[in-house]
Amino acid sequence: MSDLPSAGRGGPKGRLHARPTDAATDGATTDDARRAIAGGVRPRRFGAWYVAEHRFRVMWSYAQTILVTGFGEPLIYLYAMGVGLATLVDRNLSLEAGGVGYLVFVAPALLCSAALTTAMIEFSYPVLLGYKWNPTFSGMHSGPISPGQIVDGLVISVVVRLTATVAIYYAFMLLFGAVPSSTGWLAVPIATLTGMAFGTLLMAYASSIREDTGQLAMVQRLVVLPLTLFSGTFFPLSQLPWFLQWIGWI
Repeated sequence: MSDLPSAGRGGPKGRLHARPTDAATDGATTDDARRAIAGGVRPRRFGAWYVAEHRFRVMWSYAQTILVTGFGEPLIYLYAMGVGLATLVDRNLSLEAGGVGYLVFVAPALLCSAALTTAMIEFSYPVLLGYKWNPTFSGMHSGPISPGQIVDGLVISVVVRLTATVAIYYAFMLLFGAVPSSTGWLAVPIATLTGMAFGTLLMAYASSIREDTGQLAMVQRLVVLPLTLFSGTFFPLSQLPWFLQWIGWI
């Protein structure tokens, strides 16, 4: 029993027994740290693209919905407007003064409306999900990815989806003869920027929500829907009373 305290105080046996173990542990720790540092170089440099890749993989899980809405929405809307409503409207319009048919008038607005709706989908609940129900953003930030890279990655992924959605919509516009001008392709970047202008603001708002009590649903009902109906989408803004035109200008 008397030998235990002396060994514990660092006697010769204690030191000889401890040195190899400590050295091995320190060496393993150093190697692990070196590998961890080396493995974090690419995420620190390309973190935004890693986040974008994550979002693309998530989108792939509901790719069928994206494809159905991406192809079905322009087909249904443009067919309804071009074959149905436009026929009735054009009968009562005089196009002699250089005006355009109703389909040509409404198609670019429907294009921008589709971009805004898509941005609303991607920048609302997926953002709240990453903070609250499935805190993937916390997991990303616990590694070498910075908050700014997380934001950039989200923006990159939504820009890609918006561009693809708008391009498909524009292809249907060409199919239905709703693009009379050679510069009509400019509607694609304009619609994409329209969606991002609204979506990034919504992303900032969604990231501030602590408890979901229907705030995002209210944004859809009280902001997105009125802006779609009263911003010159289906009829010229000048047809509104002057005291309501401010809604469309927003």
